[in-house]
Amino acid sequence: MKFNDMKQHDANDWKSRLGMVYSTDPDFRYTTDEVEEPETLPPDKQTLRVWLDRKQRAGRVVTLVRGFRGTAADLEALGRMLKQRCGVGGSVKEGEIIVQGDHRDRIVEILLRAGYGCKKAGG
Repeated sequence: MKFNDMKQHDANDWKSRLGMVYSTDPDFRYTTDEVEEPETLPPDKQTLRVWLDRKQRAGRVVTLVRGFRGTAADLEALGRMLKQRCGVGGSVKEGEIIVQGDHRDRIVEILLRAGYGCKKAGG
């Protein structure tokens, strides 16, 4: 490993060691409690729920997609695809995709075409 690579790695590593102050043991290796992400299930094995939500959004309507099982990167990619196909903004937070506006019917159609199991749910 080059010095610059090591320096960059150490610069980003400090956040994972916030609780550790100091160790005098020369063989000490700090381990973090990293949670392994589950593998992404194939689209035909997924059952997604599409919700319409107004709560805590200043009266604005958003479409939520919940129930995705897989890595955060795959969830981001699915969210990006849905936002592009609907032509609106949104985000991916806490395991759900948030799309601005009422696009339930369109999102269900897009997801079914992509091979996902999908149902409308909620209000």
